[in-house]
Amino acid sequence: MGFRKMVPKVILEGTRLTHKTDLAFALNEHPRVVGPRKYRYHSPVISGEWCGFTNTPWGRGLINFEPDEEAKALETYDTWVRLFELQRYYSWMVDRFHISTKLHQRLYNHREYDFTALEARLRALNFRLVFVHRTPESFAAARAERLKVSGNPAQYDDLSRFVTEQSVLSQLVAESQLQTLHVDISHDDVNTAADEIADWLEATGGLWLE
Repeated sequence: MGFRKMVPKVILEGTRLTHKTDLAFALNEHPRVVGPRKYRYHSPVISGEWCGFTNTPWGRGLINFEPDEEAKALETYDTWVRLFELQRYYSWMVDRFHISTKLHQRLYNHREYDFTALEARLRALNFRLVFVHRTPESFAAARAERLKVSGNPAQYDDLSRFVTEQSVLSQLVAESQLQTLHVDISHDDVNTAADEIADWLEATGGLWLE
């Protein structure tokens, strides 16, 4: 019997300080998620946090766009999903996507977006959603570690903002059509969390596409 091609597709959602990017990279090299590898190669990790709409650091993009950039943002979503559909037999790790957009736009622009049609297309490709969260009291230690490497430390000044965002994000995740796993990252152990996600993908058929 030949090797069954592993083509997991995972969207990681969570507030800042929840190791989403670390998990995306860990999953993209996890032998039980993408298969055994003897060398590193260019598996895609994409992010809704990319600030590609403005020519400034920490500018605007797919999540925090302004109302006059709405058409551009929605076209970008359509373009990404169309690319996933065209490259359906490949693995994709996504570090924040449409649910983060719903969160930001609701809280900070007072606008609601309906991504039902987009989620139906993602679901047809067997995309899975992982909600990474932590206990409110664990944010402080996570911030202390992040400040050692952050180029924009001011974004971590108000931890209450992240607690509020996490609460709203939990509600939005519950409304999603996608199969979902909740992962508590309060222990800050990325490898253990990656193993937990790998177990879930394997047990629920999230590693393959018929």
